Amino acid sequence: MQPTAHIEKTPRHFLPATFVVVNWESLEPFFTELLQRPLSNAQQLQQWLADSSELEAAISEDACWRQIRMTCDTENKALEEAFNDFVTNIQPKIQPVADALNRKLLACPFTAELPKQPYFTYLRTVQKNIDLFREANIPLQAELGVLGQHFGQITGRMTITHKGEEYTLQQAAKFLESKDRSEREAVYHAIQQRRLQDAEALDLLFDKLVALRQQVAQNAGFSNYRDYKFVELGRFDYDKTACYQFHEGVKQHVLPLVNRIYEHKAAKLELETLRPWDLEAEPANVAPLRPFTNGADLLEKSTACLQKLNPFFAECFRTMEKMGHFDLESRKGKAPGGYNCPLAESGAPFIFMNAAGQMADVTTMLHEGGHAVHSFLAHPLPLAAFKEYPMEIAEVASMAMELFTMDYFDVFFDNEADLKRAKAHQLERAITIFPWIATIDKFQHWVYENPTASAEARSAAWVQTLGEFSTTALDTSGLEPYRQRSWQRQLHLFEVPFYYIEYGIAQLGAIGLWMQYRKNPEVAINNYMTALSMGGTQTLPQLFEAAGLRFDFSPEHIKTLADYVTQELEQLLN
Repeated sequence: MQPTAHIEKTPRHFLPATFVVVNWESLEPFFTELLQRPLSNAQQLQQWLADSSELEAAISEDACWRQIRMTCDTENKALEEAFNDFVTNIQPKIQPVADALNRKLLACPFTAELPKQPYFTYLRTVQKNIDLFREANIPLQAELGVLGQHFGQITGRMTITHKGEEYTLQQAAKFLESKDRSEREAVYHAIQQRRLQDAEALDLLFDKLVALRQQVAQNAGFSNYRDYKFVELGRFDYDKTACYQFHEGVKQHVLPLVNRIYEHKAAKLELETLRPWDLEAEPANVAPLRPFTNGADLLEKSTACLQKLNPFFAECFRTMEKMGHFDLESRKGKAPGGYNCPLAESGAPFIFMNAAGQMADVTTMLHEGGHAVHSFLAHPLPLAAFKEYPMEIAEVASMAMELFTMDYFDVFFDNEADLKRAKAHQLERAITIFPWIATIDKFQHWVYENPTASAEARSAAWVQTLGEFSTTALDTSGLEPYRQRSWQRQLHLFEVPFYYIEYGIAQLGAIGLWMQYRKNPEVAINNYMTALSMGGTQTLPQLFEAAGLRFDFSPEHIKTLADYVTQELEQLLN
C-alpha cells in the first residue's frame, strides 16, 4: 500500500493535550506515575510502554525545537538560554528516572513474553543504556551538551568582506566558482584566514570536550571514550577493526579514482597545477552552475524533482512547507551546516541548511530530503523507540536520495550541458567524499586514544592522517597553516563525536541502491521504502538486507562500488 504524507500529531492519552514542557517539576508527576504503576499482566505492560513512549516523544520534540530555534539564530540569548535550561536543568533530572524505568521494564516478568519482532532491538538498547548509566556522568553530559553548542556560536559569526560586501563563509563559497583565478585564490585565503582567527578558541573548546568525554568513559568503566562511544552509539554489528578495514579500502581503491577526477579537472581548466581554490571552478567559457535563486526557489524545484521520482516524496515536502518546517538560506548569526531534525510527536521533521545558490546546496537539500522521507515512513510505528533507527541506515536514506534524483535534475537546469555537469558533480562527490570520511574517522580514533595530547600534537596527528588520504593531483604546498587546523571546520567532531563513519558505510549502501535503480527503478524504490518503514525494529544487517544490500565495507566491496560509479562518471565526462 502506498504510504501517505498526510501526517497528524500523535494523539495524547497519557499527557494532557495542552501540556508543554516548562521545567522538571512539570514533568516529574508523569515519571512518578510510571515508576509506581503496577504491571500485573501483559496488557498493562503494553499500556505502560505506550504511555512511556508518549512522554518520551513529548520531551524529545520539546528539546528538538529548542535546538532548532537556537541554531536558526545563535545571537538570540533567550533561545540559547532555553536550550541550555533543558540541557542543564531538565535532562539531568530525567536521566536517573529514565534508568529506573529501564530497569523496571527489564525486571517485569511479562517483558519476556513480548514478541522478538519488533521488540528485540529495543530491549537490546534498553539493556545497553542500563549498562552505561552512571550517576556521576549526569552533570558531565549536561556540561557537554552546552559546550557542544559553542561550536555553532563561534562559527556562526564568521564572515568575510569581499568587494565591500559582508558574506558568511557559506555565501562566500560561491566566489570559489569565479572564472577569475586570482579572485578564487583571494577568497579562499580570506575564508581560511577567518577560520584561523578562531583556531585557538576552537582548540580550547575541543580540549574541554575531549577531557570531559574521557572522564565520562572512565566513569563507565572504559579506558577511552572511543570504546565507550561505540557502545553508546549502539554499534552492535561492527567494531573498530571494521573501521580500519574501511580506511584501508579507501586508500587502496578510492584514492586512485580521486586522483583521476582531479587530473581531469586540471586538464579541463588547462592548469599545470590544481590548487584547492580551483576545485569548484569551470573553464573560462563555462558559467558556474546556478540551479536556483533563493530558498523558496530551491524548495519549489526540489519538490518538483521529488515529484518526478515518487509523488509520496514530494508530498512529504509539501506537508513540511505547510507546517513551516524549513529554514534554508544562509545568513549571519545562523549556525553552519545542515540537518533534518525528526519531531517525534509532529511526525513531519524540520530541515535546516545554509543555501547560497550552489549545486552543493541542491545536494544538501535532497540529502536532508531523504532523511525527511525516512521520518515520514517510520512515524506510523507505535512506539517512539521503534523510530530510533541506526544512523547508518539513516544516511543510506539521505545519500541514496542524492543519487536517485539525478535523473530529474532537469527541473534545475534548462540545457543538456548543465544537466550533465550537475550529474557529474554529484558522482564526483560520491567518490571524493570517501577520503574525507576516512580522514575524520581515523583522526577521531587517534584523538581518543591520546586524550591528553596537546593542541600541537593533535595538529601533527591530523596532518599525518590527512596526508594518508590526500590526492597527489592537488597541490597544497604553502597552505600548511590552514591544513593544520582544517579539522576544525567539521561540526561532528565538536557536537556528535564518532558520528562520521556512518556516511562512508551509508555511501556504499546508497551506491548499491543506485545500482539497483539503474536496473529496475520500481524495485529499488520499493526496497528503499520497505527498509525505511522498519525504523529501528530490525538490526542494521537486517535493514540492509531489506533494502537489497550487502552489509559489507571490505576493500573488495568498496572497489566494486567505486568502479561502478567511475564508469558512470566517465560516460558523463567524455
